[in-house]
Amino acid sequence: MALLRDLGNTLGRWTGRPVARIDEGAGDPDVRRVRDAAEAADWATVRDVLDARPESEDRTGLLWAAGDVAGTERWIADVVAADPGAPLPRLVAAVRHIGWAWEARTAASARHVSREQFRVFHERLDTAETWLYEVAESEPGWTSPWYGLQITGRGLQVGQDVARRRFEATVRRDPHHLGAHQQQLQQVCEKWSGSHEEMHAFARTAAFGAPGGTPLGQLVAHAHLEHWLALDSGPDARYIGQPQVIASLHEAADHSIRHRDFTVGRGGLQALNAFAMAFSLAGDHRAARECFQATEGRVTESPWYYLDGDDPAKAFSKHRSAAGR
Repeated sequence: MALLRDLGNTLGRWTGRPVARIDEGAGDPDVRRVRDAAEAADWATVRDVLDARPESEDRTGLLWAAGDVAGTERWIADVVAADPGAPLPRLVAAVRHIGWAWEARTAASARHVSREQFRVFHERLDTAETWLYEVAESEPGWTSPWYGLQITGRGLQVGQDVARRRFEATVRRDPHHLGAHQQQLQQVCEKWSGSHEEMHAFARTAAFGAPGGTPLGQLVAHAHLEHWLALDSGPDARYIGQPQVIASLHEAADHSIRHRDFTVGRGGLQALNAFAMAFSLAGDHRAARECFQATEGRVTESPWYYLDGDDPAKAFSKHRSAAGR
């Protein structure tokens, strides 16, 4: 295995490009640290890592890193019981229940999900909502519980009005919270009872309402990818290759990843990946090459899992090669 890895790294240098690899933490070492601590049921370390981050998007990624670890639901319940007035254990427990709920439902379409799966899915989301509301009440300045409620709300189908209020509650506390905007973009997608028109309008308003250089510009790319994904083969390529679509991608890239204030961090790496995929599908290989080069081979699962859910890095590599980078 080590020999194959070394050979792969050597080939990457020979071809003039880094080997594509999933970067789950976008270079943040605390993501690995908090995940390892959750796997070891080490609450003291999980708490210390989370306490060291401000209650904003900085903490969101770390919460979900801990919450994605299978088995966390068992030991965090003991932590909650031992300190019933503490908000942070409840927040971690709620986030874990969100991930645990979707594990029960699976990613299958609704018609392939059993009644029992849906029962467990809703039961776990209901538990998460209870804890999230308790944290929101005890810590009114915190962003994370409202962000979590955006996700539970979509799963529980609370409706567009309630979903919008939850989004607004999140961004009142952190106006440029990327995760909150991504969740609301999903909420207004056609597949979640929204529309393409509403989705594109939301993406543009959020992207260009934010300061230049923020990763919110990627919302425009994600909206075009969602529109492309909703179409059949043939119409999808014609849609994303339209001159006006390519022009809107360039406009958003100029305001975001090409802006002088852009940095690869807090969503910046995902922005580069989103624009790389969008430009690649649109056939603008020159623009795609610029994005691929800027990633330095670091792949974010979103949006590449749309092309290969089992191996997003493989999809990245295929399109990077097609773009000539």
